[in-house]
Amino acid sequence: MGKQEQNQDDFPYSEEGGKRIKVKDVEAHRIIFKMKDEAAGGFKAENPLKMAESLKCVGEGIDVRVLPNGALLVICRSEQQLGQARKIGKIRGKKVDAIIPEEGEVNEGLSAAWVPRDPLPECGESSGLDPKDMNHTKGGLVIFTANSHPSSRELSKRIAERLGVELGKVQVYQEANRETRVQIQESVRGKDVFVIQTVSKDVNTTIMEMLIMVYACRTSCARSITGVLPYFPYSKQCKMRKRGSIVSKLIASMMCKAGLTHLITMDLHQKEIQGFFNIPVDNLRASPFLLQYIQEEIPDYRNAVIVAKSPSSAKRAQSFAERLRLGIAVIHGEAQDAESDQVDGRHSPPTVKTTGAIHPSMEIPLLIPKEKPPITVVGDVGGRIAIIVDDIIDDVDSFVAAAETLKERGAYKIYVMATHGILSSDAPRLIEESAIDEVVVTNTMPHELQKLQCPKIKTVDISMILSEAIRRIHNGESMSYLFRNIGVDD
Repeated sequence: MGKQEQNQDDFPYSEEGGKRIKVKDVEAHRIIFKMKDEAAGGFKAENPLKMAESLKCVGEGIDVRVLPNGALLVICRSEQQLGQARKIGKIRGKKVDAIIPEEGEVNEGLSAAWVPRDPLPECGESSGLDPKDMNHTKGGLVIFTANSHPSSRELSKRIAERLGVELGKVQVYQEANRETRVQIQESVRGKDVFVIQTVSKDVNTTIMEMLIMVYACRTSCARSITGVLPYFPYSKQCKMRKRGSIVSKLIASMMCKAGLTHLITMDLHQKEIQGFFNIPVDNLRASPFLLQYIQEEIPDYRNAVIVAKSPSSAKRAQSFAERLRLGIAVIHGEAQDAESDQVDGRHSPPTVKTTGAIHPSMEIPLLIPKEKPPITVVGDVGGRIAIIVDDIIDDVDSFVAAAETLKERGAYKIYVMATHGILSSDAPRLIEESAIDEVVVTNTMPHELQKLQCPKIKTVDISMILSEAIRRIHNGESMSYLFRNIGVDD
């Protein structure tokens, strides 16, 4: 950089047009040293892995990481290591800049996740904000994480770090009799409170934690209370099932009654769930991040075809295919699941004929029962990469069956992509033993244990869009920037 001084938040690195990205926008175990590319005014190592090995020899405690775009991310623990690292850069003919972290700037305990580049995907034009101001918020912002389980707090930490604020002080725990207790340990009077809740394995406890914390903030005179639920629990129970109930409506009513004034969520299972609330609901989309992952992490993605594992998910597959300029295939004829019409409210009256109930001339005709056709794949997948897309991956049996069908039809590589990776029960084992090559989900839910059990599971970080949504709501800015190019069916 010569004699020109450069701020810590000014380190550029990108492979496309020298776009600039701030240090805090890159998630890593440790941060601070970047090889810069020529487009951004610096240089990038021709062989990042070889350069990383050389830098690791500098001394103990130095941490080197190769980022998705080939840049290097290194932390130097001392001035001596810093000087040696610069010497290595000069020997290899590469100009390097480094900075030693200040107290509290090292990110500890954050697990590795694929981090999308700035700016937000699918944003062709500027938002009108300087990237340096991305994390600047007005006063009176408090962020709480309502989850008592440590593994579920990671997303909250990422969001708070991007916003440049600390998580609010609160205690959430279970008493001996399994009652949930919440104790807020700082003032929220007249402030904008954002309660981030990620759904853990114990869904019902998760809901109670959220409700109790929202109510505690309400009784503490918070100005506004916004819930951030990346995955909305019970979202699959949004239709009438025989003599059951629409549980999503119940959960929405409970949240509004507790004192929620706004809700931020992501990829609702059915968009009509927004109508269950009498407060504003922002249903963000994860598809831009998944599309970017396909473009940057799947080799030869131009030879891919987007697959819907059932006709019900064809609209989502069509949206992906049109944006990537790829073909589409639909699997038809698999076994019916709980989402089929066979078990919805229209079938609730008994189907047996009753004598004498109505006049024979007024007998209501019965609906002809469905007959499952043989499994067929509508579309050509032979010699192609098959990318199955859906919103939720929970019970993976249908995905495994779809992958086997695609293999039989000639697909040579199979990816599964979804927003919410619930992956309950023995899903990791089934994925590991299946024909699926990779499962890509976002970090709307914690699934670190599943990733240890199955290395095929990959994570895409979506904290960027959640933090920007929080910043815009707190500052009273328009949210339309986060919904550009999103159609009704997306």
